[in-house]
Amino acid sequence: MPRRPTSSAPEGDGDKRRGHTFTAVEAIGRALPDVEVTTAWGQPALKVHGKMFVCIASHKSAEPNSLVVMMAFADRDALVEDDPATYYLKKHYLNHPCVLVRLTRIRLDALRDLVVGAHRFVNVQMRSKSDVGSRQGTSRPSHDRR
Repeated sequence: MPRRPTSSAPEGDGDKRRGHTFTAVEAIGRALPDVEVTTAWGQPALKVHGKMFVCIASHKSAEPNSLVVMMAFADRDALVEDDPATYYLKKHYLNHPCVLVRLTRIRLDALRDLVVGAHRFVNVQMRSKSDVGSRQGTSRPSHDRR
């Protein structure tokens, strides 16, 4: 099971600096394959193969300096439960596989884990959809002409 990012690791574990901006997110993203630095809904975003995996939250319900990070619903729910001071949700985001992250609260190592995980999550989703699409139409329809 992948390590779950958190902002409250034991002393001496990882980078303790907090209060990040999208510049830190971008630096992490640029090290990943096939990442495009762009915008989504008018805000800075990272995309992989055209699909957004992290961006600055633009919906009015989100707190300022919040990051939207794509992930599985179960992972999101666990993060919000474990550390609601760092991870949160607003009604607008409930039906989307993402979590809101307070960039002022998260450690750099946890931020790195989130960005890498979101990149992987979106890549897997895209592969799954393309696999289904590539299988459609490959079997020949049966034409019974008796």
